[in-house]
Amino acid sequence: MSAKIINKLANAVFWSAGILILAILAAFLLYILVKGIPVLSWNFIFGMPSDIQAGGGVGPQLFNSFYILFLSMLFSFPIAVGAGIYLAEYAGDNRWTDMIRLSTESLATVPSIVLALFGMIIFVDLMGVGFSIIGGSLTLMLLNLPVLVRVTEESVRSVPGYYREASLALGATKWQTIWRVVLPNALPGIITGLTLTAGRALGESAILIFTAGTTVSRNFPDPDLFAAGETLAVHLWYVMAIGLVPDRIDIANGISALLIITILMFNLLFLIPGKLLQRRSTSTQR
Repeated sequence: MSAKIINKLANAVFWSAGILILAILAAFLLYILVKGIPVLSWNFIFGMPSDIQAGGGVGPQLFNSFYILFLSMLFSFPIAVGAGIYLAEYAGDNRWTDMIRLSTESLATVPSIVLALFGMIIFVDLMGVGFSIIGGSLTLMLLNLPVLVRVTEESVRSVPGYYREASLALGATKWQTIWRVVLPNALPGIITGLTLTAGRALGESAILIFTAGTTVSRNFPDPDLFAAGETLAVHLWYVMAIGLVPDRIDIANGISALLIITILMFNLLFLIPGKLLQRRSTSTQR
C-alpha cells in the first residue's frame, strides 16, 4: 500500500473521529438547551428556591456558585502561580522537585469524593466552620491547585530562553525578568488553565455537598462566609435525589441549561482575552 493511500486513510479516520466527537457534543448540548431554556425566566434565575411548592428559583444557588468559585480561585491562584514560577525558574532538577511534581500530579488524580471527605474532616469538623461557603471554598482550592500549578509551570517554561537572556543582558534582575518579561508572555497559557479549572470547579458537586451543604441562606445575596453554600450543581443533585417539589424535572432541566450557558459565557469571557494576548505575544516574537 502506497504512502499516499495510507495518508488519506489516516486523514479520513482522524476527520471521522473529530466529526463524531463534535456531533456527540452538539447533540448533548442541544438536548440540554432545548429542555432547559423554556424553563429559564427572571423569577427562576433570581428567585428564591422552594422545598415543597412549584415555581421556585435558584437565585441563592447561582450567587453561591460564583461566590465559592471566586473565593477558591482567590485562595488557590496566588499559591499555584508562585509554586509554578518556583518550579520553572528557581528549582533545579533534583529529588525534591521531582517529589513536588509527583505530589502535584498525584493530587490532580485524587477523586473529588476523597477531597470532599478530607475537607469535611479538616475544615468542617476540626476547624469548626461547619457546612459553609468558606469550608467549600477551602476544599475546592485543593481541587484547583494541582492543575493551576502544572499549567503555570508549563506556560513559564514555554517562554523562549532568549527573552530571559535579553532582559538579563540589559541589567534586569532575575525577578524583574520574571515579572516584566516571562509572566506577560506566559499569561495566555495561564489564563487558559484558569478557565479550564474554573469551569470544572463551577460544575463540582461532590466536594460541596460534604463541605458547603445542601441548604442556602434566607438572605439573598448573603456574603457571610459562614452561611450555607448550596450551589447550582449541588441543588441539581439534591432536587433529583431527594427533592419533594412537584416540578423537580423542570427545575433540573433549567439548572442544567443555566450551568451550560454560564460555563460557555465564562469560557468566552476568559478565552477571548487569552487569544488576543497570545496573538500579541506571537507577533512580538516575530
